[in-house]
Order: sequence, then C-alpha cells, then structure tokens
Amino acid sequence: MTLQGITEDEIANYLVHTPGFFERNAQLLASIQLTSPHGQRAVSLQERQMEMLRDKIRGLEKRIIEMIRHSQENEAIADRLHRWVRAMLLAHDDRRLPEVLVETLRHEFLIPQAAVRIWSTPERALRDELGELAAAQPVSDDARSFAASLNQPYCGLNSGFEASKWLEDSAHITSLALVPLHHGGACYGLLVLGSPDATRYTSDMGVDFLLQVGDIASAALARLLSA
Repeated sequence: MTLQGITEDEIANYLVHTPGFFERNAQLLASIQLTSPHGQRAVSLQERQMEMLRDKIRGLEKRIIEMIRHSQENEAIADRLHRWVRAMLLAHDDRRLPEVLVETLRHEFLIPQAAVRIWSTPERALRDELGELAAAQPVSDDARSFAASLNQPYCGLNSGFEASKWLEDSAHITSLALVPLHHGGACYGLLVLGSPDATRYTSDMGVDFLLQVGDIASAALARLLSA
C-alpha cells in the first residue's frame, strides 16, 4: 500500500525514528481508531493497548497457575517416594522386603498391579533361605536376557511378555512398565508394573521417574543377594 508514493514501511520507519512526532501532534493519539482483537468494533489506541496488556496479564496468570500446579504435583510425588522408601527401611525381615516394596509402591502411586522377580548373577547369588519367596521363583533365561538388554525401563503394550504372567490378573493387563534392577553392573531382577488401561504406560512417555524407582528398588533388594 502506498500513499502519494510513500509506502507503509517508510511511514513506520519515520515514526520509529521520530519519537517527537506524537509529542508535537498529541491530538492524533486520541483520534486514532483501531479494530478490537475481541470483535469488529472500533476502539481508541489507548483502549487497544489496554486490551493487549490485559491479554498479556491473563497469559502470565495462566503460566503461573500451571507452575504452581506442577510444583504441587512434584511435591506430592516426593512425599509418596518418601513414604515408599521409609516403608522399605522399616522392613527388617528380609523375607518381607519384596512384598513391602511392591505393595507400598502400588498403594502410594495407585498402580493396579505390580510384581518383582530377582535372581542370581555370575557375581552374586540369591540367598538360599529366600528361595520360597514369590519374588525368587524361577525366571527363564530369555526373560533374564531381555531384562539385561534394557538400557532404560520399557513402557508400552503388553505383547505377551513372560514378566506379565507374574502379575495376579495378567489376563486383563494391556500396558506395562518393565524396570530392570541392577547391582554391581549386573541385572539381577525386574520390577513389573501393569495396568488394564492401554494409555497408562506408553512408548512415548518420560521414564525419569521410573529410573528413580528402579534405582531405589535395586538398592533396597540388593541386600537379598549373598556376597
């Protein structure tokens, strides 16, 4: 668009570099009419600036509310982790530790089903007196190899994994989180979290929290291994 050979860019450039223009022509500011962003009505320049400022404030308020919500969620997760760790520390009977670990984890984080299995490694053996525990029942070589191959927890659909059969009601489990347990550089177990909700554990979800859970569980259950 041009006005007597002058382009809009030239007009804008002149106004930017001539701050005294509106001081000398203050009456223009009051007469300028713009379209409101909230309708087709005409508003003054001052009203348009106020509307833009209100929109910006609303956006900032929304971000602050989201930050507060995330902070509250993180605090709640930290409290649940604290209670989980405390319950395991209070489990002085090693034979009850796997049960306490699984049941407290389920309760605190509302996990429909969970189970854990641990086994001997070339470096360390599972203690003999724990052999009757559910957590110490036989695990196939394929399942052990799969667990050892996980660089991070697996999250996704239940594709008939052997580990899903460790859950009480495995027939209704559609999504899983499989968390490997490590000690001394070797994988010695697998924590299984299952849900009938196919969207509970998905391949695109973040695993930072599950990594933390795996580290804690690995450290806690390592005391069931002999030297």
